[in-house]
Amino acid sequence: MKYKSTRGDVTGLTFEEALCTGYAEDGGILLPETIPKVDTNQLKSWANLSFIELAKKIIPMYVSEEEIPSSDLNDIIDRAFSRFSVPEVAPIKRLPGGLNVMELFHGPTWAFKDLALSCVGQFLPYFLSKRKKHINILVGTSGDTGSAAIEAVKGQKWIDIVVLLPRGRCSQIQELQMTTVMEDNVHVYRVDGSSDDLDIPIKLCFQDHAFTKRHNLSSINSINWARIMVQTVHYIYAYLQICPSCDSVVQIVIPTGACGNVTSGIVAKAMGVPIEFVCAVTQNDVVVRTVQTGKYTIADHVIQTLAPAMDIQIPYNMERIWYILNGGNTDVIKKLMTEFEETGSVAVPNDLTEAVQKVIVDTFVASDDVIRRTIKRTWDSDQYLLCPHTAVGVGYHYQQVEKNPGDTKQRVVIATASVIKFEEALQSAAIPYTRDPRVAKLFESKQKYKDMEKDDNWLEMLKEKIEDIDKGRQTE
Repeated sequence: MKYKSTRGDVTGLTFEEALCTGYAEDGGILLPETIPKVDTNQLKSWANLSFIELAKKIIPMYVSEEEIPSSDLNDIIDRAFSRFSVPEVAPIKRLPGGLNVMELFHGPTWAFKDLALSCVGQFLPYFLSKRKKHINILVGTSGDTGSAAIEAVKGQKWIDIVVLLPRGRCSQIQELQMTTVMEDNVHVYRVDGSSDDLDIPIKLCFQDHAFTKRHNLSSINSINWARIMVQTVHYIYAYLQICPSCDSVVQIVIPTGACGNVTSGIVAKAMGVPIEFVCAVTQNDVVVRTVQTGKYTIADHVIQTLAPAMDIQIPYNMERIWYILNGGNTDVIKKLMTEFEETGSVAVPNDLTEAVQKVIVDTFVASDDVIRRTIKRTWDSDQYLLCPHTAVGVGYHYQQVEKNPGDTKQRVVIATASVIKFEEALQSAAIPYTRDPRVAKLFESKQKYKDMEKDDNWLEMLKEKIEDIDKGRQTE
């Protein structure tokens, strides 16, 4: 298996090279040169597998035996999921009224990002220790990615990680999960801006190819292919749990921001899994506008909502989605992305918009009021607590049940994070709760971070930090 850029000028990369690459040198994002296929018989043969057993079937399709022998790969997968608090890894909670919630929050930082990043945190040292190579990971987060990335690599000899978080725009607990980490290889900045704002200096860092190469820069945002790869497993697992006979389509509702998780689902569908998707978003509705109208346009500003990890107006993984659904036509992607990067807006061709709509069959925008009502409804009716992001997806399910009382569609809502991270949303929804002891411990911990203020030169600060990291290593 080899990897290439969505813009076509970078090809033939190994999995190791893809793992250690952020944006490709041509500005694109990496995907496999070909997506492997599975047929119905193969799917049926996997119906009774555990999540971890299924991961051991799917991931080797994208990682050659020459790069990671199967015994080593199985060990990596076992270690990655050893810290999950439930043996199923991704259990499906079946609630009354046909509501199926796939809980992806049982990892060490209580968010779905742990599924992929726990694996990435094992893949990286596997290669780096062999090469005696150090890398600097640069991460922008809207809330959950930063803590999961830190947890995956903290204390590792061959890795330093620099995380930018949007100060005051995460939940307080999300922020504490990042600022209370004391390991020397973890460097956290609180930025006076939105998650889209902080992505700008990060992308500029990667566009300085000489700097990127000199300092071995990498990313484990959803730019990183390995994250997309691992996340395909939970879509195939969800399908098999809901439809083990493999004889019908399952609809998966995805609360989304940057569309990384959506991309993983679309990769699973391209492999041959009979699934369709609903993108559920907050009032930051660029994904909905793009899917419905084919107009990909940046809004004037990011709206702060009760679901902060989804407060994004530049869903950069749309580039991957377009590439997959247009059959890998890199000329189309280059034209689209060049215009978008120059003007902040682009019209997607009608045939490509129609192809997207055949896969993302519906969309849903949830206001904060909808989030509050959904959290309260699920609690009052089922004594089940939703995080605000999951509530965006469950809100869609409730809407469909009310519009179509006889609807028998098989549907799963992705639960992206644990409610214990979002006390503000529970307070807003008037839900009584007791603070989890794990959360209480965060509030008692020391913090380590630096601030980036509006008037600071964020790009210069990032580059100086990375240079200081490497100078410090050279003097050890």
